[in-house]
Amino acid sequence: MTTPLSPALIKQAPKALLHDHLDGGLRPATVLDIAGQIGYDDLPVHDVDGLARFFRTAAHSGSLVRYLEPFAHTVAVMQTPESLHRVAFECVEDLAADNVVYAEVRFAPELHIAGGLSLDAVVDAVLAGFVDGEKAAAAEGRPIVVRTLVTAMRHAARSREIAELAIRFRDQGVVGFDIAGAEAGHPPTRHLDAFEYMRNNNARFTIHAGEAFGLPSIHEALAFCGADRLGHGVRIVDDITENPDGTYTLGRVANIVRDKRIPLEMCPSSNVQTGAAKSIAEHPFDLLARLRFRVTVNTDNRLMSDTTMTDEMARLVEAFGYGWSDLERFTINAMKSAFIHFDERLAIIDEVIKPRYAVLIG
Repeated sequence: MTTPLSPALIKQAPKALLHDHLDGGLRPATVLDIAGQIGYDDLPVHDVDGLARFFRTAAHSGSLVRYLEPFAHTVAVMQTPESLHRVAFECVEDLAADNVVYAEVRFAPELHIAGGLSLDAVVDAVLAGFVDGEKAAAAEGRPIVVRTLVTAMRHAARSREIAELAIRFRDQGVVGFDIAGAEAGHPPTRHLDAFEYMRNNNARFTIHAGEAFGLPSIHEALAFCGADRLGHGVRIVDDITENPDGTYTLGRVANIVRDKRIPLEMCPSSNVQTGAAKSIAEHPFDLLARLRFRVTVNTDNRLMSDTTMTDEMARLVEAFGYGWSDLERFTINAMKSAFIHFDERLAIIDEVIKPRYAVLIG
């Protein structure tokens, strides 16, 4: 009988993270500090513990729309080059402390121009924060590679402009494009010109789909938009039927996702909080993993969901009894699915992830 993996043990494991929102991962103390500096008076509470509790409570809403409401406060304190740099820097620090060795952190530049910054200035500030964070982490013996996805808001009409921004910064740390925000009423096909622009420039993109909305969203993201990955994709289970003999039959959409190895950026805790899954134990992650979909483990919003990569893995271990080999597979799944070049992905898998897991497995 192997010893169950504890959070302390899991923290030691190298991790790869594909789905993490910059404006959903601030430290509560940083929100308070910047709010005080800029005179932002709309925070509901004014102490660190109370603010952390506010974000956590608001996230457990059972609704994606309500889950997104507290972002107004984090975005409000991310409107200057200095605050954007600080938030990005601290993001890298926090991920490195959790032994994340590769991360793609996404944010929507259009949300950070209320103070007069240009879209380019917003991206410049965030990328500089990531670079400085990488240097600081390396100096502390926790090397990490952080890359960026720029996100367009699906309810707005700026997606082509944001896609062009992604291409302008593609050699400076931006590795892809995404659309995010409330799914219902805002289908991915509204942004076809942005996705076509990315494809024409041989660039990669992921799409939030199958989180709050079902199979039609996933089908559109793949068949019409050509997504390389699916943000969440949890509702793919709507296309999987359990048979009386315990086997499973996959529908057309589920089959194409599995056959083409379309990565699923799964965020278990977030999915429970938004109502996409009833609990971690009832989350379809394990079914999809057993059916050999390319599942990956992600945080989504570390502040709102009160989580880390260690927490996400620990919750899955507790619910489904996973061991080191399972966590290694999920980590390699993520690294295979990253938007950096093949040789860079392979180097991190062969030189970082596999050797460190070999030590843990013993």
